[in-house]
Amino acid sequence: MPTIATGPETESPEPEFKPLTAEEARQFSDKNPSVSPAKVVGIQAVVGLVVALGAWGLTGKVNVGWSAAYGALAVVIPAAMFARGLARRMSLESPQARAMGAAFGFFLWEMVKIALTVAMLFAAPRLVANLSWPAMLVGLVVTMKVYWVALMLRPKRRT
Repeated sequence: MPTIATGPETESPEPEFKPLTAEEARQFSDKNPSVSPAKVVGIQAVVGLVVALGAWGLTGKVNVGWSAAYGALAVVIPAAMFARGLARRMSLESPQARAMGAAFGFFLWEMVKIALTVAMLFAAPRLVANLSWPAMLVGLVVTMKVYWVALMLRPKRRT
């Protein structure tokens, strides 16, 4: 029976991890600006309003506009809670706790966001008179896609 060598000669050498200095981190941050979560949520709210007004204007039916607006709210409200929850968590913890709990906090708030979105969708028929499901889904999907627009419109890298 052949044996497989497991010694150091078969392992590929891993590059040594070198943390960034404060100056290198600042330079990296300057070259790669981020988009504020609050700005993304604000843009989502504006897009949701435009979609709702557009749906109302195109169909002439108020319930279609309200349905599209509710779909947008089912994205905006959970996203705002998600952004607020993560920002608050990061501001209250020490740097060491932040590094260790960042992934846990992200997943926790993402689960809260998903649960709230699902709850809002289940409540939609009771909250919106004559709910138009297609209009609500259009409001939901278009508002959700604002994340991609925000990525495309983020500040360009500075060289």
